[in-house]
Order: sequence, then C-alpha cells, then structure tokens
Amino acid sequence: MTTESEAASQGRSALPFERWETVRYELLNTRICDLGLKIEGSPLEALITRLLRELAAKKLAFRPKFYLTDTWGCPNRVPVIGLPFYLADRRLARIEEEQTGEVEDDVTVMMYLRHEAGHAFNYAYRLWEEPGWNEVFGPFSRPYPESFEPQLTSREFVRHIFSIPHGHTYAQKHPDEDFAETFAVWLTPRSSWRRRYRNWPVFQKLLYVDRTLRGLRGRAPKRRGGPLLRPVERITMSLLKHYGDRAERFRVAAEGYVDDKLREVFPVRASRRARSAAALLARHRRDLLARILRWSGLEESEGAAILKKIEDRTRALRCGYAPPDAPERLMDISALATALAMEFAYTGRLLP
Repeated sequence: MTTESEAASQGRSALPFERWETVRYELLNTRICDLGLKIEGSPLEALITRLLRELAAKKLAFRPKFYLTDTWGCPNRVPVIGLPFYLADRRLARIEEEQTGEVEDDVTVMMYLRHEAGHAFNYAYRLWEEPGWNEVFGPFSRPYPESFEPQLTSREFVRHIFSIPHGHTYAQKHPDEDFAETFAVWLTPRSSWRRRYRNWPVFQKLLYVDRTLRGLRGRAPKRRGGPLLRPVERITMSLLKHYGDRAERFRVAAEGYVDDKLREVFPVRASRRARSAAALLARHRRDLLARILRWSGLEESEGAAILKKIEDRTRALRCGYAPPDAPERLMDISALATALAMEFAYTGRLLP
C-alpha cells in the first residue's frame, strides 16, 4: 500500500485512501492478532540487538527471548521479555502517541529493556531464592502493591526508569523491581555507577549485583522459558477496542474506508474451505479495471489504485469466499469499485 509520505516522494498528492486518516482507521478496525506484527525487521530489532551486545560485553551467557504483547514485562517468574506491540510498527506507535499522549523513544526503550533483562536474569537463575538476595533487596514474597508512596529523596535505591507521578523511584515499589532497576543501572554502558553512587547506601546493592552477575558467567540458567502472557498472536480484540473506542471519532475523516463493505461482501475468512478473496480479485484484476475505467472515466493509474486498495484490504482482512459464489462476489466488488471511482471522478473525494 502506498503511504502518504511515499506519494509525496513520488511528486504527487496522496489519494484519499492513502492519507493517514484512512490508514489510521483501517488499523484501528483490525484485530491486533491480524496486524502481522513481528520483532524481526521492526524498529525493535536493532534495540534488542544492542541489549544483547551489552549482555555479551558483561560476559553473560544467558540470552532472554522476546515476544510482543500489550505491555512491558516478564510473565510471572518466566525469563521471557514482553514488549508492547505498538513499538513494532511506526504507524501503531503514532496511534499510541495520539491516544495516550506519549510513546517510548529509543532511549526509553533501552531503559525498559535493561530493566526487564534484570527480571529475566532473576527468574532464569532463581536468584531471589539466594539468602543474600533477600538480605540485600528484601523478601521476594512481599505482596506486590498496585500503588506505593515513594521516598523521593531516598539514597537506598538507584534512580533509573522515570514514571508519573513517582519520578525516578520505581525501584522502591517491590524488591523484585529494586533488583531489576539496580541491574539496569549496572548494565548500562558508561553509567559510571561506581562514581555516581559511591557515597549512597545503594552502592552495596550495586556491588552485590556486580559480584552476583560475575559469578553467573558461563553458568547455564535454571529456566529458559515458560507460559507467555497475552502474546500478540492471541489478542483478538481490535485496536479500537484496545483503546476503549476512544478513536471512533476518526471515522469521519477516513475517506475511502471500505473494510465494513468488504466484510459484507465477504462475510467469511479465508481458510482451507474458503478461498482467498484477494487471490480472486488478483485473477480478475484486468477485467475489473476495464469496468471501472469504462464507467468512471478515470485515468488508468487512478482506477488501478482504487482496485489495488480493495485488493490490499481483502488480503489484510483475510476475506474469503465459497467457490460457487465467485461470480456474485465479483459483481459486488465491481459495483463497489465503480461507485468509489465515480465518486472520486466527480468530487475528488472518496466518501466514507
């Protein structure tokens, strides 16, 4: 699909359905599990590689695995790191920022990755079971609070992740978070923790982490994986539902939004029994384009763009059809595409 920025780079104005308003609404009405999100090839890949290089620089053998979910975190005592799915796609990151007012930049992502790596090492080696761990950080079994009242001037904790309204005091929430934050400061290149914290009581925690992690060099972890919490492949709600329907107001500006009509034409999803609607349209692309141009008078490039849009969306929605229904489905698509083309030819717009 040509994006608005790509159209601009080609020296032409974006067609209505190439504009951000339409692309955004299409994404919002897609189930998260259907977004095709992967870490490989995403903006996250290079940042994860950086984290792994930092672990290698510390001569640590264990490498946590990563997966996409709806928030940051490791599942309970499982040494696998979950990352927010919206960070795997710049368009979704833009939506996240529009909806929540903020999105993590690369610096913040690295801070979170180092923090979650601390949890992963704690769980992989079951460090919390060591007597020294509890003496330094407190009992791991302490109830995990929903909220806490931090001591803003305390020097018994490192200051790493920033949160509102607690500032850089997240380490105070729970002994598990205290260890993860201390680990993150220890891992961060050029953090100068020996100089920065040398006169603070927390310096003893940093020395404990340094001593403990050096002792893990070359040691295999006791646990490498386990059950994942809400992996992106199993999140069946739409992006719109994820944000609590707050984005429904974007519908009006989404010119050329055809997903709802395509779901009417193709009410089933492609499967072993149901054929792919996108493949059907691709086979009949030339005939469909001829009909669009005949009745609308559009330029071939414009008619082809409208048809490609429909084909792309049937593929994204995984639309399917029963083979005996193919002729009727093609008639419906021909009518829909022609209506869009004529609307664009006469008004320059594609009405929602």
